[in-house]
Amino acid sequence: MADFQKNLIDQIQKKSNVKADDIYKVANSVKSANFQDEATVRGLVKQLAAMAGKPLTQEKEDKIVKAIVGNNMPADMNTLSKFFKN
Repeated sequence: MADFQKNLIDQIQKKSNVKADDIYKVANSVKSANFQDEATVRGLVKQLAAMAGKPLTQEKEDKIVKAIVGNNMPADMNTLSKFFKN
């Protein structure tokens, strides 16, 4: 595994308390997912929030789903982090 991938997984694990195995399971399950399909994206967002033990308001869920389906996700980690905090 590349150092970048390992570091990313480590950061996700530390910030979310989600085990690396669970991260890999989700990653494998979405390889062929249709990210233009709102129902698919909404289900994934809910699953990830539940795994992380993070509350997800309807407003935040809608914002995340709209950004993913519309292909408007931030490209860098700092902007992405701020996106999810709002």
